[in-house]
Amino acid sequence: MSTESPAGKASARSKRADAVRNQQTLLAAAAEVFVTSGVDAPIRQIAAKAGVGMGTIYRHFPTRADLVTAVYRHQIEECAEAGPRLLAEADSPFEALRQWIDLFVDFLVTKHGLADALQSDSSRFTALHTYFLDRLGPVCTQLLDAAVESGDIRSDTQPYELMRGIGNLCIGRDSDPRYDPRRLIELLLQGLRHPRPA
Repeated sequence: MSTESPAGKASARSKRADAVRNQQTLLAAAAEVFVTSGVDAPIRQIAAKAGVGMGTIYRHFPTRADLVTAVYRHQIEECAEAGPRLLAEADSPFEALRQWIDLFVDFLVTKHGLADALQSDSSRFTALHTYFLDRLGPVCTQLLDAAVESGDIRSDTQPYELMRGIGNLCIGRDSDPRYDPRRLIELLLQGLRHPRPA
């Protein structure tokens, strides 16, 4: 039989909510650091960005692989949740698609180095890749369908092809400072559009 008072239960719930919020802040900070410094960035740099001690990070994520996996899942969720929101807020479905692709590129940049960070844990990597496709494929489909329906883009674009193409364009960014994948992705997006009448 529980002897915890209603106030005690509310306090425990509040602590859990604070812990979740703190963890989300930490993951967002780690994602930002990974974008600029890669997944091998020093833990102290992530701790400084998040405004927490290194012990806090290790308490939540005992290994770098745990942290990288959590950041990856966090970004997948952010990207998935952004799709419907952008469709509701953007000036057009095409603009919603463009803004979502910008977030997707941020995510892909963070993803580079993931396999190395997980080293021999191939089952974890495979599970994450499946999760990535299951969560983001339907969002990309929704955005493309809306842009086709509004007449913004041609109807022959497959979501998987688009996501794969964008991923391929992002490869090489880290090793060549002269290469800007966003410029080529913009050209790709323009290629999806209906030709304008002469």
